[in-house]
Amino acid sequence: MTIQRLWSIVSIISILGLLVAGCGGGTTTEAPQPTQAPPPTEAPKVRIAVVTPYMANETTKYVIDRFKEDAEAKGWEVTVTDTAGDFNLLVSRIEDAVTQKVDAIVLGMGDPAQMTKGLESAQQANIPVFGLDAGVAPGVVVNVTSDNSDLGKATAEALVEAIGGKGAVIMFTHDPHPGVRERAAAAEAVFKANPDITIIEKKHIDVPGPLDNARKITEDLLTSYADIGSIAGIWAGWDEPAMGAVQAIEAAGRTEIKVVGIDGTDFAREEIAKGGPFFASNAQDFDGMAAKLVELIEAYFNGQKPADQWYKIPGKLITEENALK
Repeated sequence: MTIQRLWSIVSIISILGLLVAGCGGGTTTEAPQPTQAPPPTEAPKVRIAVVTPYMANETTKYVIDRFKEDAEAKGWEVTVTDTAGDFNLLVSRIEDAVTQKVDAIVLGMGDPAQMTKGLESAQQANIPVFGLDAGVAPGVVVNVTSDNSDLGKATAEALVEAIGGKGAVIMFTHDPHPGVRERAAAAEAVFKANPDITIIEKKHIDVPGPLDNARKITEDLLTSYADIGSIAGIWAGWDEPAMGAVQAIEAAGRTEIKVVGIDGTDFAREEIAKGGPFFASNAQDFDGMAAKLVELIEAYFNGQKPADQWYKIPGKLITEENALK
């Protein structure tokens, strides 16, 4: 083979190599794209049904509104149903909540002893029921409330002191509310422990309309006990009937009668600050109660059952000196 022919063969091989390399360089293989995960499915909202017979009461509305606000801050969905004092309808509303398969039911200041059928429905559906200033009964996980015995005791002691430890006392109560019932029992024990004090009347106050009802009852009592000094004081289980009593007392010019309430509402504080017949109330920590219940419900959803069936939040006595502070 001649040198010239050998160089020709080498040249051809080189050209073919370049062509192959060129073809190879022009071919690109796409890297596999990572598989995108599907967007996360949003967890369904926790649904809470609040049922109450007392939304017309200012303090009931306040504590339920605070609970709703705190619960919604957790991302929960809260519905509130009021039955305006109708406990039969309250049972039906609990059963409605069970049918809707809510995650929890809250009793807003209703006596669970009057809701047995509804509580049984919730138990059968494994829906927990919580009390907000209500009570305890089979089917109620926990009740968050004020220390009602202390509220009644402290206000009764304040009234005893205000009337000089003697005289005739009238009590305004509402037994369907377990908290008011407990307050009244503690107050009555204080009065009975003072031999110079006599309970001359115990009157049930209607709800809704406690202020108007108490005013009318007081007007009748002032007619029955017309002599100055025949009534020394009026103990009311909450502020609305106390205010109704004050309105009747002032209209009749019987301002020697001392009145005490419970709740520490804004209207009560304003009246107490005037230095008139309405001389004291015991403020409940409704913000603390609402926050505590949200805390306990959240813990329950996380598998932590309450350590106790009752959680009692202390109150604070309100008098003329601290009414507007």
